[in-house]
Amino acid sequence: QVQLVESGGGLVQAGGSLILSCATSERTSSIYGMAWFRQAPGKERGFVAFITLYGGSTNYDNSVKGRFTISRDNAKNMVYLQMNSLKPEDTAVYYCAAQTNYRSVNSRPYAYDYWGQGTQVTVSS
Repeated sequence: QVQLVESGGGLVQAGGSLILSCATSERTSSIYGMAWFRQAPGKERGFVAFITLYGGSTNYDNSVKGRFTISRDNAKNMVYLQMNSLKPEDTAVYYCAAQTNYRSVNSRPYAYDYWGQGTQVTVSS
């Protein structure tokens, strides 16, 4: 059982930056890839970014390309999401997720085996 714990959310003005962190309870050798998703009130959970833990291949939703960066530190069992140039429409609960094996899809929630509890990000205009 992999446990994921997010941190780093908060309130920020539009144009500002935040860094989200996701700590994993197990060695990253048991995880193939990790992602960040987000869910705003009344909306479905949507894909933000994905990274493979070995190799570091990344994938981003078009809405965050050029503004957000996903990274990992395998020695610390951590994954991060650097968020710059934040917009009010980025307001959501952000979740990290882990997949233990390769999947052909990495942008859908069903492709993930474990989820964190979420952290709130609020961007004021």
